[in-house]
Amino acid sequence: MENLTRNCSTLAALALLLTGYAPAGMPQSGPHLSPTECRDLAAIRSNAPRTKSQHQSELSALRKAGYNPSPWRDDPHYPANLHAAQRQVDHWFETECQQSHPK
Repeated sequence: MENLTRNCSTLAALALLLTGYAPAGMPQSGPHLSPTECRDLAAIRSNAPRTKSQHQSELSALRKAGYNPSPWRDDPHYPANLHAAQRQVDHWFETECQQSHPK
């Protein structure tokens, strides 16, 4: 009986872990960029001096697009992976941000 209780606890913990990881691999169905990211990316595109929060928003968007700027990784695909992420963020900006804030 004690073994059954331990196994049930282990299975419950495993189920919780797996449900937490399931959405990470699935494509996001809603908007990719937050309203703050849209606002900051629009400001960046206007060539105004950048603020720290705008840099953080841009980096957050690039990370959502799959770019990992870790300084401890020797990335053989740099700068190609950065350019791919920038193209993805540009696409999201054009399709998501421009709809909510027309020119």
